[in-house]
Amino acid sequence: MSLQKARITAIGTYVPERILTNQDLEGMVDTSNEWIIQRTGIRERRISGPEQYTSDLGTAAVQDLMHRFNKRVDDVDLIIVATSTPDFPFPSVAALMQDRLGIPASAGVIDLSAACAGFVYALHTANGFIASGLHRKVLVVGADTLSRITDYTDRTTCVLFGDGAGAALVERDDEESSFEAFHLGTDGKGAMHVYRTGLANKLNGVELQDTQLLVQNGKEVFRWAVRTVPDGMKALMDKSSLSLDQVDWFIPHSANLRIIEPVCEKSGFPIERTLYSLVQFGNTSAATIPLSLDLGIRDGRVHNGDRLLLYGFGAGLTHAGLLLKLRLDPQIQRPEIEYDQQI
Repeated sequence: MSLQKARITAIGTYVPERILTNQDLEGMVDTSNEWIIQRTGIRERRISGPEQYTSDLGTAAVQDLMHRFNKRVDDVDLIIVATSTPDFPFPSVAALMQDRLGIPASAGVIDLSAACAGFVYALHTANGFIASGLHRKVLVVGADTLSRITDYTDRTTCVLFGDGAGAALVERDDEESSFEAFHLGTDGKGAMHVYRTGLANKLNGVELQDTQLLVQNGKEVFRWAVRTVPDGMKALMDKSSLSLDQVDWFIPHSANLRIIEPVCEKSGFPIERTLYSLVQFGNTSAATIPLSLDLGIRDGRVHNGDRLLLYGFGAGLTHAGLLLKLRLDPQIQRPEIEYDQQI
């Protein structure tokens, strides 16, 4: 059976209006602007309003996509939402978005749980569905409202997280494909290092902190990511038969600049060609990678024809890499909001 080609034709993003700065956090916990920047690179993050949930952020990101690329979604046949913070355990965020966006009832809906690797997993899944011939037009969304599960008394984690959403439209294309190679992996033995309790309060025989809030062992996650991501990047490039110097932009999960820097050093990829969204948005989990890509598109650094290496990693411990060739449709309207990535 011959595989169909899948192309990412449009993207959109959204972040809430409220800004939580490092100076704001100084009044909440024992921390300082200088300490946060030195340890994380983060200056501020966006926080959802009292009645603003993950489905609202995801819907707004899709509307941005539609507005900028003159896209319709009433013919989408599958919605995949990557999130760790759904509005409800069920119904799914994807189901809520189907109704709000006026997508036909004949469309399938899936919420995908892969934490900070979720957007990459969702793109990979969309490519598989289209390549197999099962679907023609898939809406992929990465959205999280981590502020709702952040412990704002824990100075080691509350400085990290924010809220945001990104969306991509993946369509069947007779001529071009965006997808060149992939690499996936998981280390479930490390699952206890990032978690939020649910029905269970033990993991691998270990009693968990049953707070219903996010709990993270930052040191262990750092060690795992700095070891795992460069190896995954190499495996991805080996599958593609290309070399890293043929990649235009590296877009890792924006967990912490102090993770991204050693990953770049160990992999040999220049930090100057690495995109991240953490400076102004913090760690937005499944939304960090689309936000980072859109920052590059908004300020004119990223262009069609560029080769992108996306790499998500996080709770699970799970990781996912994609090698993409950017082939977006032309934008009909320049993005209205400009952001500055400089630290």
